[in-house]
Amino acid sequence: MAVPSSVSVPPTASPLFLRENEVRRGVELLFFGYTRLTRAIDEGLAEHGLGRAHHRALYFIARQPDLPISALLKILAITKQSLGRVLTDLADRGLIETQTGNIDRRQKLLRLTPEGVQFEAQLFDALRNSLASAYAAAGQESVTGFWRVLEGLIPAEDKAMVVALQKDI
Repeated sequence: MAVPSSVSVPPTASPLFLRENEVRRGVELLFFGYTRLTRAIDEGLAEHGLGRAHHRALYFIARQPDLPISALLKILAITKQSLGRVLTDLADRGLIETQTGNIDRRQKLLRLTPEGVQFEAQLFDALRNSLASAYAAAGQESVTGFWRVLEGLIPAEDKAMVVALQKDI
């Protein structure tokens, strides 16, 4: 596939936005946008010997201190084995700690250590700068539309997890 020498971005979607070409454009923009967004944090993660799965865990633990492992498992939609490796890596690097639940002693609650808080904030700053720049260029109405599209991709049974994250904003 030939790569155009200059990219022309139409200001609005085609009235035929449900056709294959328009849907493919959306998939491609999601792919390339996510790849470029996460590049902003890849170097910082690599310096600690960590990857994007570690970042996702750090991010959600930061958003919900004392997050039960079972809840993180559901949010990340990965296997217990994969999450176990991620959490072991983060604990070994002193970025997270676990506590037993107050009500259910079998429950393991996750929280960032002070080093983890600092590292996650550093990673978030890089993401915020990239995303804020794109938001500013697109404008408020576009950002709202972008959010609606992304929310439309989330299955109804998972929307409560997203809403729960908004409680402190």
